[in-house]
Amino acid sequence: MKIEEVKSTTKTQRIAAHSHIKGLGLDEAGFAIQTSSGLVGQEHAREAAGIVVEMIRSKKMSGRAVLLGGPPGTGKTAISLAIAQELGNKVPFCPMVGSEVYSTEIKKTEVLMENFRRAIGLRIKETKEVYEGEVTELTPVETENPMGGYGKTVSHVVIGLKTAKGTKQLKLDPSIYESLQKEKVETGDVIYIESSSGAVKRQGRSDTFATEFDLEAEEYVPLPKGEVHKKKEVIQDVTLHDLDVANAKPQGGQDIISMMGQLMKPKKTEITDKLRKEINKVVNKYIDQGIAELVPGVLFIDEVHMLDIECFTYLHRALESTIAPIVIFATNRGKCTIRGTEDMVSPHGIPLDLLDRLMIIRTLPYSQEEMQQIIRIRAQTEDISVSEESLAKLASIGVKSTLRYAVQLLTPCSLLAKINAKESIGDDDIQEINELFFDAKASAKILADQDDKYMK
Repeated sequence: MKIEEVKSTTKTQRIAAHSHIKGLGLDEAGFAIQTSSGLVGQEHAREAAGIVVEMIRSKKMSGRAVLLGGPPGTGKTAISLAIAQELGNKVPFCPMVGSEVYSTEIKKTEVLMENFRRAIGLRIKETKEVYEGEVTELTPVETENPMGGYGKTVSHVVIGLKTAKGTKQLKLDPSIYESLQKEKVETGDVIYIESSSGAVKRQGRSDTFATEFDLEAEEYVPLPKGEVHKKKEVIQDVTLHDLDVANAKPQGGQDIISMMGQLMKPKKTEITDKLRKEINKVVNKYIDQGIAELVPGVLFIDEVHMLDIECFTYLHRALESTIAPIVIFATNRGKCTIRGTEDMVSPHGIPLDLLDRLMIIRTLPYSQEEMQQIIRIRAQTEDISVSEESLAKLASIGVKSTLRYAVQLLTPCSLLAKINAKESIGDDDIQEINELFFDAKASAKILADQDDKYMK
């Protein structure tokens, strides 16, 4: 008798620094709830972000910029991600870091422009003729291979589609059979086939089969109403960057020379301004005709003080463009020199003329109680059990050093508790781990005390 262990099919997901954030946590009136959606405290900043979200939804915010300014570890990135969550997955959100612009392959301005275009969505509405219904039969009809040999080829496919109003039998091209196989279509699935292109889209399993016990969590959809053959509005979401890339690649043939040409190309190619202008013309034409609508998304630039004076002047022009996304900057610097200049000192390292255009949101350091709540949320996210006394101890460590350091201690402490065969983290585990690792302030103190022992 053979017994094998198999791995669980449940997907394990990595827990990131901001996995616990689900939204801004505001009530109906737009006031921040003290602890909600993974965010704690920062009521003023969250309420201001809520107003920004409303402006984005009503499409009155395009071309404006917001600056989140505050000390490290006060939730600037968390708030920007919460804004993205509030807007939903249909609104493009493109995060980047200031230092990303210093790529060796393409110009700084090209990196900025590329990310600007990534943050602008285009929703295209098309009316297509489609055959839609639940698959009642799917039979490939085979014939002898015309090229000779023993194998048989599929000459056509007979498919039966059923809707609430009636049924139809279709005879399809063998190329459509391949798409049916790729989509893993079986009888009982609800699909639609575009009559012009022959593209097949599987929408889910018909809800008449919902009582079946299936290992895979299936999405059940109702039986389509109306006729099998009908006109259907199909909505596609693309970003302007997708259009740029699609048009920038030369459509080479299948011969070996063009294949080699594509392989020999460097990884990144710059997209010319001329091509972008042409695409903008076409996009504007579609918008005027009512085929498409613009969805200005959010471009989030963290560590904005890393950009230099050239990038800031470029941002000026980009923000004034007719199609510009909402730009959210974040920085933890106070007064500092603007990068790329020698003596220009400015708040947050941003030139004063750009600061004038920004709506500035301040984030403030957390109190000990707020730190305790944040650590509790992180412990739940990482599935770590901690007693209230231990949470209070971690929060007091957070006040002395930083919140980030206190959160970092959670996982090592839980490992130590496991080694000591304990269910939850105790004070002694935190004490031991805190002695094993140093926070920035403790490390700096040791450096100062033992200054003569280190190399200068």
